[in-house]
Amino acid sequence: MSKVLIVAEHLDGKLNASTAKCVSAAQALKPESIDIVVLAADPAAVAAAAAQIAGVGKVLTIANAANANAIAQVLAPQVAKAAAGYTHVFGPSTTFGKDLMPCVAALLGVAQVSDVMAVESSHTFKRPIYAGNAIITVEAPSDHTVVATVRTASWPEAAKGGGAAVEPLTVDASLPGHTRYVGLAAGKSDRPDLQSARRVVSGGRGVGSAENFKIVYDLADKLGAAVGASRAAVDAGYVPNELQVGQTGKIIAPELYIAVGISGAIQHLTGIKDAGTIVAINKDGDAPIFEIADIGLVGDLFALLPELSKAID
Repeated sequence: MSKVLIVAEHLDGKLNASTAKCVSAAQALKPESIDIVVLAADPAAVAAAAAQIAGVGKVLTIANAANANAIAQVLAPQVAKAAAGYTHVFGPSTTFGKDLMPCVAALLGVAQVSDVMAVESSHTFKRPIYAGNAIITVEAPSDHTVVATVRTASWPEAAKGGGAAVEPLTVDASLPGHTRYVGLAAGKSDRPDLQSARRVVSGGRGVGSAENFKIVYDLADKLGAAVGASRAAVDAGYVPNELQVGQTGKIIAPELYIAVGISGAIQHLTGIKDAGTIVAINKDGDAPIFEIADIGLVGDLFALLPELSKAID
């Protein structure tokens, strides 16, 4: 039987929703047990939140001052040690997971399975390739630990209501000294996290400038939505790159996605394939975005967005 260890993603003492999505993927294996490991300087609050996820057997905590910041080279040796006795080690296919899990796989001497979107059996999975235009079935060796990242856009959050035991874990891992935390440069925002938001408003090159992007922010605020952007808008300097949605940005699956001034390049569409309702606003009626949109508005975004905002009021 399979035994799954999930590496919790967290920031500022708050558990990221990606962890509950990893639990959903692990449940598809029908394993003997699902455990979560939390690495932090003080893991108590995150562990308590993780323990509430239904289906989790126990939450292991590794408390170490070196774990105050998510440095893959520091966390990976500890995760690799904690993985002893487990058949599978899962992490989210987010920036955190994409940084950490390859290091874990390397230390365990296995090849990583990336972007798991469906489970066929204990060692057989489906994942997207070619920017999501094709789905491939991959089979991991049955005699090796499976290290995988979970495509969070393809899985729902596992339900709450669990009551897992929280247990401290001590690992004898040699931590590197050549990698150290220098600082974090991140924008401050009261808006929802882009990767877990239920509603997202994204702007593209058609918005025209960083100043004009205010119209996107205003609509997002009225909807209680996160803000995203196409690569073209990021490359033009309208917004920071952490807002980029698409193949080289974030893969998201909100219930509502509003694309403003986005033409719909294949790389961008890759990031929103799993969205619920897609609304496209573009003055070019032949833009590719309209081919996948559930609702399309052809017209000047600077006229349509204020009208939408008034309707919401």
